[in-house]
Amino acid sequence: MFTRRTFARLMGAASLAPAASRAQSGKPLSRIAFGSCAKQTLPQPIWDPILAYRPDLFIFAGDNVYGDFHAPDAADLKRAYEEAGHIAGYTKLLETVPHLAVWDDHDYGVNDGGVEFPHKALSKDLFLEFWKAPTNDIRRTRSGIYDSQIIGPPGKRVQVILLDVRWFRSPLRITDKRGAPGKQRYLPDPDPAKTMLGAEQWAWLATELRKPAELRLIVSSTQVLADGHGWERWGNLPLEKQKLVDTIRASGAKGVVFLSGDRHIGALYRETPEGLYPLYEATSSGLNMVYWAAKEPGPNRLGPLFAAANFGVVEIDWAARKFLLALRDERGDTRRAVDVGFDTLSIAT
Repeated sequence: MFTRRTFARLMGAASLAPAASRAQSGKPLSRIAFGSCAKQTLPQPIWDPILAYRPDLFIFAGDNVYGDFHAPDAADLKRAYEEAGHIAGYTKLLETVPHLAVWDDHDYGVNDGGVEFPHKALSKDLFLEFWKAPTNDIRRTRSGIYDSQIIGPPGKRVQVILLDVRWFRSPLRITDKRGAPGKQRYLPDPDPAKTMLGAEQWAWLATELRKPAELRLIVSSTQVLADGHGWERWGNLPLEKQKLVDTIRASGAKGVVFLSGDRHIGALYRETPEGLYPLYEATSSGLNMVYWAAKEPGPNRLGPLFAAANFGVVEIDWAARKFLLALRDERGDTRRAVDVGFDTLSIAT
């Protein structure tokens, strides 16, 4: 959530306003950073290179704290937010950089959790409190925390769509061979009754994608395009992944790019669905939680995994009509990158 001071600085507004009135206003974004998986009890030196990068916007892509429920009063989650609020780099970014946030499982309250989590309403209240959502924020009156912002003037608009892949998500199909390559925790489930976003959020997304924008960053805390592993991903509900592609295609939306986290590794992906332009995804994880020994197939991955602390960036060159999708390390050095032209992200007519 934008804080009052940083939102006003970005948008040139005196105070926060409903999301609908923010569209098509403010200066164009050129440097966007994002990341996920920041455990508050461990050192977080990566905030220094993030701040040195001087992003116009930072997106918290989930697991922004680790506060899984061990009691109904959410004592651990409350403590996690309190501890995060005392981390120098974290708080400096919150105070000086415009930012948006969505949750993943560990700030939702339970590992790999979905619709069945009984304390999600309390988690939502704590999330909105920590991210300083105003009293008239629409997320206070509807289920889940999905949200969308359009930033920039016509011709240079960036739409940031924050999906909630926890609140409504159906239970996943448990693996028949725990730990086996490609079957680590879950198996693809073709059950048509299962959902990733829920009917309400699906309808909202279809509407959002029809709003005018030149670049659309769809933030899903779990991976969208990644294949070849049995951890959480959209591929666990293949009909829902196809529905996402179909929804993008039916909307006519151009410029869609996915940003994700969750996995404790960094990676870039590209996939070209039938009848649609190439879809790119950048997974940035984690800010300080990393699976150093990660190895997995990557049939649509661009290069190897990056198994070290990282943050993602989207650098937009509006004059050249292109952007760079990249991962940077703890020193701020670029470790994975791909250039994408705006003209390649449109549906042929």
